[in-house]
Amino acid sequence: VQLQASGGGLVQAGGSLRLSCAASGRLFSSYVMGWFRQAPGKEREFVASSSLSTYYANFVKGRFTMSRDNAKNTVYLQMNSLKPEDTAVYYCAADRAPRDYYTPSGFGSWGQGTQVTVSS
Repeated sequence: VQLQASGGGLVQAGGSLRLSCAASGRLFSSYVMGWFRQAPGKEREFVASSSLSTYYANFVKGRFTMSRDNAKNTVYLQMNSLKPEDTAVYYCAADRAPRDYYTPSGFGSWGQGTQVTVSS
């Protein structure tokens, strides 16, 4: 599967953005999808993942919502109440059978990333 992330940008603290990740290929609904992020000088970290259930990192619970539209082969990440520490490149990922839903190494396919910058 090939992934194309979009929707990043510059927003003030407290604002919102919605990221999208469009997938090409067949049987999109059978893929576990994930969102990860990587800030400068830091390792890539888990944000959210979705299969039959949706899982979130503690630091985004109540602020971010991951959803998917299988008819459009697209997943979304609605980000509200953004903070400067949310600034990072956000990546979407996919795998049919991730070894781990919470670590980058669990996913085999990655999009190119989209920059999110939150100003204070």
